[in-house]
Amino acid sequence: MAESLTSENPAPKSGTNEKVGIIPENIAGALAYLTFVPALVFLFLDPFRRNRFVRFHALQCLLCWGAAIVLIIALKLAGDLVFLIPTAGPLFVTIIDVLAALATVLVWLVLLVKAIQGEMFRLPLLGGFAEQYAESSRSA
Repeated sequence: MAESLTSENPAPKSGTNEKVGIIPENIAGALAYLTFVPALVFLFLDPFRRNRFVRFHALQCLLCWGAAIVLIIALKLAGDLVFLIPTAGPLFVTIIDVLAALATVLVWLVLLVKAIQGEMFRLPLLGGFAEQYAESSRSA
């Protein structure tokens, strides 16, 4: 049961983006990905938390942070074991760490660009949870 990367485009293409407070919703969605702080702010401040697009991106950002922390812990534990292998162990750990960092930056950039473009780009697993929660708390 593989879930593919999907996106939907709720923002109108006529050149006018809906504003959330004083910020266009695509910019607010992109700002949510800068760190977890704007994502938390957007989930609790009134004009932003009522907007489905901004809420979705804020939730997906927080879920990405959680997944990244779990991945870092798993890589650290596995790296400690592999590091014990003479010569090849430290090299393997370094290569895996660099690849994980590059993948993380690439995913972050894709999410940032897709939010700026006004798309609700859903990551596998995480995006589904974010969209489900963004829909369920619409009236909150």
